[in-house]
Parts: sequence; C-alpha cells; structure tokens
Amino acid sequence: MTSTNNFIDQTFSIIASGILQIIPASNLDRKAFTSYRDGLNAQSAGQYATALTHYIRSLRLETDVYDRSYILYNIGLIYANNGAYNRAIEYYIEALARNPYLAQALNNIAVIYHARAQQAIEQNEWAISVGLFIRAISYWKEALRVAPNNYIEAQNWITSVTKNK
Repeated sequence: MTSTNNFIDQTFSIIASGILQIIPASNLDRKAFTSYRDGLNAQSAGQYATALTHYIRSLRLETDVYDRSYILYNIGLIYANNGAYNRAIEYYIEALARNPYLAQALNNIAVIYHARAQQAIEQNEWAISVGLFIRAISYWKEALRVAPNNYIEAQNWITSVTKNK
C-alpha cells in the first residue's frame, strides 16, 4: 500500500506542478499552492513537523476560503496523528467554518468524541460518556447528511444505539 500511496503522491505532485504552469495564477497563489503541495508530500512521508511548517506558510498566503478549509483540515490531521485531539478538533472546526460540507472533518470530530466516550466508560464516567456519545452522533449525522453514502459503519452504529433507547 505504501508504494501505491507514494506513486499517487508523486503523480499528484507532477500533475499539480504542470497545472500550476498552465493556469493563470498570481505569484501569491502559486506560492500558496506550492507550500500546500509540499505539505501534502511531507505529510504522506510522515514528516509532520515539516508538513505543518508548509501548511502554516500556505495558510498565511492563501486567500481562497475553500482552499483554506483543506489546509486547516490537514493541520487537524497532523494534530490528530500526534495525539493532540483538542487541537485537531479546533482545526477541524475552523475548516468547517470555511467549508461546512467537509464531511471528513465532521467524521474525524465524531471519531474523536466516540473514542473519548469509550475511554470515559473504561473509567466508569458514565455521564461523561453519554455526553460524548451524543456529540459523536451529532457530528456523524451531519457527516451523513453531507455525504450520505459515506460512513456506513457510523450510520449502522447510530441506528443500533438509537434502537436500544
């Protein structure tokens, strides 16, 4: 799978560089896109600190709200991969503020809340777990509204939980 991912990443970089040469874009737009692309490459190589540096640079340069949402989303991914879940949620929410149809951000927030609810159960903190499960359900329902054919496992889990009420 890794060689496939590297092939896809390399292909994306080549195509993106070619497109960047063809389409009319300002120098600022080119720099923002180049930083974003470099961040994606570093992230796929597991170089999260480098990726974060590129994403922050791209975020400072990028003016398009929609493009900024994906930069913020990827920053959230890096924080989640490093176990900084509160920071990840903050960046996912910032991404959603710019692009409320970013289903993967909604899903990732739900996953974090679900995992926290499971931890609360393990610590016999039942009231806390219920609140966290409710948050997870809320975010998954929104993700399913935005992308109805995605997140089937979440949809099945919600159905099973709400049946048992």
